Amino acid sequence: MSNTTPNPTAEHSRTFLIGTRRSALATTQTSHVRAAMLAAGYQAELHLVHTPGDASQAAQTPVAQIGVGVFTETLRKALEAGECDVAVHSFKDLPTAPDPRFRTVVPRRVDPREVLVSRNGEALLELPQGAKVGTSAPRRVSQIRAVRPDLELMPLRGNIDTRMGRTEKDLDAVVLARAGLERVGQLDRAAESIDPSTIMPAPAQGALSVEVRADDDAAWQAISHLDHLPSHMAAVAERAVLSTLEAGCTAPVAAYSLWTEPEDTADSAPEQHVLRVFGGVFAMDGSRKLVQVGEATFDIPSPTSDKGFPAAEEPRWQEYIDAARAIGTDIGKNLLKDGAAEIVAEAD
Repeated sequence: MSNTTPNPTAEHSRTFLIGTRRSALATTQTSHVRAAMLAAGYQAELHLVHTPGDASQAAQTPVAQIGVGVFTETLRKALEAGECDVAVHSFKDLPTAPDPRFRTVVPRRVDPREVLVSRNGEALLELPQGAKVGTSAPRRVSQIRAVRPDLELMPLRGNIDTRMGRTEKDLDAVVLARAGLERVGQLDRAAESIDPSTIMPAPAQGALSVEVRADDDAAWQAISHLDHLPSHMAAVAERAVLSTLEAGCTAPVAAYSLWTEPEDTADSAPEQHVLRVFGGVFAMDGSRKLVQVGEATFDIPSPTSDKGFPAAEEPRWQEYIDAARAIGTDIGKNLLKDGAAEIVAEAD
């Protein structure tokens, strides 16, 4: 979160209600947002919103059956209706289409990689022949089948504790997002963080989207300092891959990004950094994958800095976000040229 400390005026002395789902992960990551708002001088409280996704999760219903946005649309409706002033989402769960009802910031992202939690501490490639591994995401299923076709992949739903608990019952291992374990303080349960070249993460995995109503200037001021430009750029670039492919968040589509230094550092400015974006589409049986890479150089402060980069304070930064989105769009177009639409259609 940003260390920037605005000076709120009396106009912004209201207590902002931050909408969140009821799960431990959702309330934990929302509490991080609240803490950053409090540190900047704004009053904020959590407001719990029950979503259909929570009920379906309790019933172990696969995400593919309950539809895209099941965890986010109820929160957005509560925000639009004024039931809350701020909504905190996992950015990867939001629809990719722009929504003019809201403005968003992206706090500093955490590690987007996948992790394996296993019964005996084995890594993915060390699991015994025919081991039972829990995951329901087509993106994960397709990539695991490519590297370990012998594994028996089992449906997996529920909260983090429920999923990890399956390794003490009927599963040998489960695949989860590292970000979730990190945010709830259980990263020590992971046997390994899986290299993205083995399992590429979901677009925008590890990033939060903090939204306010487009016409609520006071709420916007209360969150704008949280925006972390390198995280925002990377997340929108990855989501543009998904959007261009016209695929939902349950499709076997993945993307991740790296910030690097220019190769020719002698001729580069001190604050030049390269955003390199990877996008991939994977056949459900593990037999085929398409991967494209794109990059561009930007004149920004260090991507590893904790300092916020609110776009409202630097007009060119919004241009950079748009330029990052263009990287992802180009990757998506190149994947379509390579036959990605056929692979995505086969997964439906």
